[in-house]
Amino acid sequence: MSPIPTIDERALELFKLLVDEYLLIGTPIGSRHIADRARMRVSSATVRNIMADLEGKGLVSSPHTSAGRVPTNRGLRFFVDHLISLGPLDRSSDAILRSTLQSDLSPSELVVSASQLLAEGSSLVGLVTTPRPDQIELRQIHFLTLSGSRVLAVLVVNEREVQNRVIETERQYTETELQQAANFINQEFCGHSLFEIRKKILESMRDDQFRMNDLMQTALDVASKTFEEDIDVDHDYVVTGETNLVGLLSSSEEAQVLLDALKSKSSIVHLLDKCIASEGVQLHIGGEPGFAPLDDYSLITAKYEIDGVIAGVVGVVGPARMQYKAVIPLVDATARHLGSALKQHDS
Repeated sequence: MSPIPTIDERALELFKLLVDEYLLIGTPIGSRHIADRARMRVSSATVRNIMADLEGKGLVSSPHTSAGRVPTNRGLRFFVDHLISLGPLDRSSDAILRSTLQSDLSPSELVVSASQLLAEGSSLVGLVTTPRPDQIELRQIHFLTLSGSRVLAVLVVNEREVQNRVIETERQYTETELQQAANFINQEFCGHSLFEIRKKILESMRDDQFRMNDLMQTALDVASKTFEEDIDVDHDYVVTGETNLVGLLSSSEEAQVLLDALKSKSSIVHLLDKCIASEGVQLHIGGEPGFAPLDDYSLITAKYEIDGVIAGVVGVVGPARMQYKAVIPLVDATARHLGSALKQHDS
């Protein structure tokens, strides 16, 4: 939470009015406009003096093209931290989230639905990371021979979800060898997370390489290739609502820069993963996330959990001018309902 500048009650009320009007209108707010709408009797000249003082404190700025003022990123942070009261999501919206995020959907379908709900509910961009590999458990694996030394690995994870991975093995294996390898892996690793399996396979290959029989060598060869991507916590994310940016940003070029940034998988996942370390809903305004393409935007995130274990992050990204009072409860509720649905799915 940002430090509280020394501001008297009258200045606080006028500043809150300026921000409310700016978030609603989106243009610089003039002193007369504020004076006309203030609950207290105040002149335009007094408003100008107060705004000049707030500008000196870094809370508002004056665009070159207008005599009006807009809140700075610091001002928006101060506004959210100290001047708005956040309640729970309204009952009807919460009911929609709960009814849409049902446990009969697969984990990937739940993630897509959550992203769509965030985008629709905020009219901005919804972001949701897929469950981390340490939350994805193997239920069964099958191997099918393809051409040459290529093999199709079919993984059944978290009860009903199916993943297909094409791998290149050290040599060409027969169907019998692959069936035996699948039987061995299912017996040894069923119920373990993909992250744990990858770790154990690497340990086995390092420790038992001189004591492995042919079956174990085959199993560990195909398994190591199958779970290769799971050694790092390298999960994906779903972005929905990019078209909502049209009309919200000042130019098509600005929109394209943000769209390109949202496609940068490594950067976005890293950025969202940083939010996992914090409790509750996190708000990043302007350059706070530490990711240059989001310097002019706001990112609101919350982590979702499965059985008390952090599984991923949900979030909304958009212009710094957004309806924080509505979006923050939406992000919070979406994280809660997504985690609940994923927990029921696995139970």
